[in-house]
Amino acid sequence: MQREIAVGAPFAPPEIATSVGEVAPDLRRRLRPGEVAVQAFLRLCGVVSILTTVGIVYVLGRESLLFFRSAEVSIREFVTSTTWQPAIGHFGIWPLVNATLMTSSMAMLVALPLGLAVALYLSEYASERARNTLKPILEVLAGVPTVVYGYFALTAMTPLLRSLLGQSVVEIYNTASAGIVMGILVLPLVTSMSEDALSAVPRSLREAAYALGATKLETSVRVVLPAALSGISAAVIVAISRAIGETMIVAIAAGAGPAFTFNPFKAAETMTGHIARISGGDLSYDSVDYNSIFAIGLVLFFMTLSLNVVSRWVVNRFREVYE
Repeated sequence: MQREIAVGAPFAPPEIATSVGEVAPDLRRRLRPGEVAVQAFLRLCGVVSILTTVGIVYVLGRESLLFFRSAEVSIREFVTSTTWQPAIGHFGIWPLVNATLMTSSMAMLVALPLGLAVALYLSEYASERARNTLKPILEVLAGVPTVVYGYFALTAMTPLLRSLLGQSVVEIYNTASAGIVMGILVLPLVTSMSEDALSAVPRSLREAAYALGATKLETSVRVVLPAALSGISAAVIVAISRAIGETMIVAIAAGAGPAFTFNPFKAAETMTGHIARISGGDLSYDSVDYNSIFAIGLVLFFMTLSLNVVSRWVVNRFREVYE
């Protein structure tokens, strides 16, 4: 027979032997100054990060408004024209957007297949010793300064492309070499995040596939990879955002003049490269050229914000929860 101990009964411990609804003094929440201080510090950090973001958006919006209010600027021309020449009053954003998308696409063509293949190898095929050796080596690439990647693109990748395709085809400054090296830059990001997503897939799914007679390759490609799709998608979108915001590589290797071209072997200037070039101190404050920097930055901000929103939607849409 089950024995019940009522609150306030003689068998109940003295510290809980109180009437219903009351809490014994020893069980009440105690105020710990150290924990309160840590919570206050963490809350302050969160507030500072939010206010910083709000401040950035406010400055971008305010300065961009000055640009769009200028007599030389037309919003219609800004969003439809393919000519960006501030010296003669043309402010069409598409040459800069087109070069940014070309270098980012080139980077993804390099980073996605290589990064997913390496992640699959580290997660499903590599031994523990090999994984512990290769992954830190790969992540070292993320610590190399981007200016080094920029000169690598200019002095190594561009000569390689010119020797393979011809000097008349590949210009000294081109978006292809910048995009390829950007792909090498974001490769550790794709690999690390994808490998984490693949490793998080429960082992029971792999064992069930093996029990049904699937090979290791079939299990990896048809079971593990789809199960980790949400994490891999997030890795891809974060890598795209990283490539779009990259500055030094495109500023050094892609070119220093806006050009609306779809030829990856010709010079073209990206949004970040243009901002880095014209913000070097030669522009007068509050001029149209100066304010155009913030308008370009605002477009860049909305592009990366859109990708982050899409990333969160993809993660929530395709997330699989296992018990």
